[in-house]
Amino acid sequence: MAGLMPRRKSSIADINVTPLVDVMLVLLIIFMITAPLLKQGIDVALPKAKGKSLEETEKINIVITKEGKIFLNDKIIHLDDLQGLLSSFKETNVTVLLRADKDVPYGLVAEVMGEIKASGIERIGMVTEPKEPK
Repeated sequence: MAGLMPRRKSSIADINVTPLVDVMLVLLIIFMITAPLLKQGIDVALPKAKGKSLEETEKINIVITKEGKIFLNDKIIHLDDLQGLLSSFKETNVTVLLRADKDVPYGLVAEVMGEIKASGIERIGMVTEPKEPK
C-alpha cells in the first residue's frame, strides 16, 4: 500500500460567530442603559398654536410645570429669585424661551413674564406645539 498517502486534516470553513454575538450583546446593553438618559428637559404639555419657529441664538429656558414649579435651565428656582438670576444676562442680548404647561393658570405665566421683563431682558419667546390642521 505504498500508493496511499496519509490524509491531511481539512480545516473547518465555518465562521466563529461567538465574538460577534458577544460584541453585539455588549452594544445592546450600552444602548439600553444610555437611551433613557438621552431624554432631557422637564415634561410639560405645551398648548398648540400657529406660528413660526425661532432662529438659533443663545437661549435661556424657563419651564413652568403643571404643579406651578419654575425651572431655569433644568434647575428649580423660586419666582422671587428669577429677576436676580436673569439680570446678569440682560447685556448679552439673550432670548428667554418660556414653556408653560397648558393647565398652568394665566396669572402665574403673567407673573413670570413680568419678572423676566423686570430683569431687563426684552426677547421672550413662548414655546408651543404646532397646531395640527383640521
